[in-house]
Amino acid sequence: MDKKEQHYTQAINTTLRIGFILLLLVWSFEIVKPFIMPVLWGIIISVSIYPLYTKLAKLLGNKTKLATIIITISLLAIVIIPSFLFIDSAVSGIQGLTSDMENGTLNIPPPNEKVQEWPVVGDAIYDFWALSNNNLRDALEKFTPQIKEFAPKLLSSAAGFGSTILLFIISILIAGALLPTAKASEKTAKSIFNTLLGTHGVGFVELSIATIRSVVQGVLGVAIIQSVAGGLGIMLIGIPAAGLWALIILLLAIMQLPPLLILLPLAIYGFNIADTTPAVIFLIWSILVSASDAFLKPILLGRGVDVPMLAILLGAIGGMMMSGIIGLFVGAVVLSITYKVFKSILVDDILEEEKV
Repeated sequence: MDKKEQHYTQAINTTLRIGFILLLLVWSFEIVKPFIMPVLWGIIISVSIYPLYTKLAKLLGNKTKLATIIITISLLAIVIIPSFLFIDSAVSGIQGLTSDMENGTLNIPPPNEKVQEWPVVGDAIYDFWALSNNNLRDALEKFTPQIKEFAPKLLSSAAGFGSTILLFIISILIAGALLPTAKASEKTAKSIFNTLLGTHGVGFVELSIATIRSVVQGVLGVAIIQSVAGGLGIMLIGIPAAGLWALIILLLAIMQLPPLLILLPLAIYGFNIADTTPAVIFLIWSILVSASDAFLKPILLGRGVDVPMLAILLGAIGGMMMSGIIGLFVGAVVLSITYKVFKSILVDDILEEEKV
């Protein structure tokens, strides 16, 4: 075999090997693809709660396994119990609504005359509300095509909610498994990123940890506080489906949208179902809940790792479009990390050029 044939043979063998490796990589990626989001969320959870884990382990006499079990069970309870209550409340509400409609006992209160004074939509809402008060069946028949179109989407959303809860549970279990191996995982991460980014490797890991904790505390933490506070006010004023409204407030707060978008219409509705004093208190409470991020974020958001709200908003919306509700959480954190890392690298490069 001459040199030319040897060259062709080596080229073919190399191409086949590269193709085989690429095939394995693509195949492996497709296998682990469903677990990428839960694993990422599990890593984010473990990084954000690691300081709490170390403190608890010290209080328990350095019993790391016991600390891991306590934290994991606590996180599972935080996810499972409200989800169960929400599902139970939603099912009971739908069953009660269906029963009242079948028995003809469903009573829609008459609209307040002030509803007509609302700009743009006041007359339309008042007319439909009045029709529902007089004859609910006729009111619903007007929207039969929309209801038929919306019903399958509602069922799909309900199924998606169940799968999201399952993904959260899997992520928490992954986080619990990662906590005891945090130091070894950090060393591995530094080694990997030293290889990929050179001198920026160690700084990348430290910056990622700081950004994760900052975003989780300053964005997700504030969103959870606003959601719980808003849901509590909704429940006390007597508005139905408080759990559902609280969930919507949570999603809005994560996307950096004011909870007042939901709370204000509910507060206006509160004047129609409650006395003036509690309705006014609920309105003031709604405004305070929506404005609470102004003083909560400076407290919870870590110093030196501030992230533009646009990055968080794009990450949350893009993550949700890509992977559902769990992507809402992961997307905000991942895009924030990306922003901080590129900013750090660019700043370091500029400083190095100025020194030269």
